[in-house]
Amino acid sequence: MSELHKFLFDGLPVRGMLVQLTDVWQEVLKRREANGDTGAYPEPVRHLLGEMTAAAVLMQSNIKFNGALVMQIFGDGPLKLAVVEVQPNLSLRATAKVVGDLGEASTLPEMVNVNNEGRCAITLDPQTKMPGQQPYQGVVPLFDDQRNKLSKFSDVLQHYMLQSEQLDTTLVLAANDTTAAGLLIQRLPIKGAGNLAAKASMEDEDEIGRNEDYNRIAILAGTLTPEELLTLDADTILRRLFWEETLVRFEPLTPSFACSCSRERVSNMIRSLGADEAESILAERGEIEVGCDFCGQQYRYDPVDAAHIFAPPVQQPPAPTSLQ
Repeated sequence: MSELHKFLFDGLPVRGMLVQLTDVWQEVLKRREANGDTGAYPEPVRHLLGEMTAAAVLMQSNIKFNGALVMQIFGDGPLKLAVVEVQPNLSLRATAKVVGDLGEASTLPEMVNVNNEGRCAITLDPQTKMPGQQPYQGVVPLFDDQRNKLSKFSDVLQHYMLQSEQLDTTLVLAANDTTAAGLLIQRLPIKGAGNLAAKASMEDEDEIGRNEDYNRIAILAGTLTPEELLTLDADTILRRLFWEETLVRFEPLTPSFACSCSRERVSNMIRSLGADEAESILAERGEIEVGCDFCGQQYRYDPVDAAHIFAPPVQQPPAPTSLQ
């Protein structure tokens, strides 16, 4: 079963999370494979989308936010778009769009960032919005400050976290056809450590790259191999990496697969196209068929269904009034 484990390093300004998605990730791939129009993702795309899915769960659980976290990468390679959406309850869905043949492309630069036009976007979309409120979005390129292409998706997100939160972050990500997993280690602001000695040394340690406790733990985390992350259970991983540290662990959380598509949302999308466009599709094909890229659900509309979409709302008669 898929699980997310949160933990703190007792007395140190460092926190961690470990996620291992098994049944959830397999459901994402199964939904794609069941879609006869598209079929299974190529292996490099499965690998990258799995890493994105694990990372999106880690980032959603790392923030206090009542809304969806949407992670996207897009660029100028054959992998035009990959999207993961995670809700506050850790239900998720994911999809990717490949145009043409990947050929020999297998790395992040080759698939998405051929001419350094690739981008990673993180969007926070609140469940309840104030009038005029827009989702928050942060966008970073798929290259570092020296415009060197980043070859690993974990490097992209570490760069993003450093820019957006000004906090040191270490990410280890891995995925195969059965599991998508990730380990996140992050330096906390000193004020959150609850350690007077640490607070006394705030001037020296509360700076990017200078906290010795975080640096030590990050080095240990970096020794975790993809094979270990994908095959060992959480208890074994944490014990092997941090056996000299005192961990404060919390009850594990359970991510799940869920898609928010619905006939109502598809109907609203068709309505936004306009009656003329809908009639054109009906004249050509006899029906309007819309498939969800995330779950594979097919929605079909015949001419009668389409007429209902564009029918004016029924006016309710006024309530009768009593005679005085």
